[in-house]
Amino acid sequence: MRDLAALPKAHLHLHFTGSMRLETLIELASGAGARLPTSFLDGDPLHVPADHRGWFRFQRAYDTARHLVVTEEIMRRIVLEAALDDAAEGSRRLEIQVDPTSYAPYVGGITPALEIILDAARQATILSGVEVAVIVAASRIRHPLDARTLARLATRYAGDGPGTVIGFGLSNDERAGVTSSWGPAFAIARRAGLASLPHGGELLGPEHVRDVVSALGPTRLGHGIRTSEDPALLDAIVAAGVSLEVCPASNVCLGVYREPGDVPLPVLLEHGAQVALGADDPLLFQSRLVDQYQLARDLGLDDCALAELARGSIRASLASPASKQAWLAQVDAWLAADE
Repeated sequence: MRDLAALPKAHLHLHFTGSMRLETLIELASGAGARLPTSFLDGDPLHVPADHRGWFRFQRAYDTARHLVVTEEIMRRIVLEAALDDAAEGSRRLEIQVDPTSYAPYVGGITPALEIILDAARQATILSGVEVAVIVAASRIRHPLDARTLARLATRYAGDGPGTVIGFGLSNDERAGVTSSWGPAFAIARRAGLASLPHGGELLGPEHVRDVVSALGPTRLGHGIRTSEDPALLDAIVAAGVSLEVCPASNVCLGVYREPGDVPLPVLLEHGAQVALGADDPLLFQSRLVDQYQLARDLGLDDCALAELARGSIRASLASPASKQAWLAQVDAWLAADE
């Protein structure tokens, strides 16, 4: 079997704080005199049930890490380490997702927070060789008016190259709020040419996916794994050209599926879906990008199918046509090489 770390790919579903290395978190906690939950230290990935109590436990662990990101230096370190980790796993393009609101109090506001991350992305691109672009994401647990503020901020830095904002997202608990309430924020982003990149279809099923598609017009759907439960909906999403950012380890750790073998990735592929595998929050789930491809291999995908997954991630990325063409040729070379 060919080396999955050598397979060229794009990484399109990775959260800023959730990308942090565990050793970095431990160092930051030690420096701040903070105690970490045992879920970070016991050597096992976080596993919670797919209910409100489980999400609370997940969010509490995530917030523990986020509250340690209190300086510009730490913010820059997280971006660089994420890019270096991606480079070691064959990633050519990282589109990292962040809500700058969380870090604004420590650096003078949401504008400086975003500018720091964008500048760090440009530097990380040079140092790692991985193109790093940024998705600004609103949170479902904040008021939709806050999302409009973030959308306007994101449009000021819109682009398609490294160190620019390439899309606007919506994350956090899918069960919170009314999806259509965020429609105006996404309209602001789309008018500036930003891609629509909301989460949907992980904690909730096909009806929620329909709401997200109808209200927010996604270019890509964060997760979307549960479209597998409705073949007609899945076919419609494929026909509409909406790509799916599938995060198998996340699906299991958040209790959506009991075992990795239960993740219905093959169903999506059988219907012709364009899928980009992502690690989501490796800090909590202890599973990075290559691990997602290994899970796909364990589901029975051969190297040809894995190469097509990598191609799907590249095609679904918002990189330039020239970059995509070069990386697709590299995938072909990986597949043509001897095992």
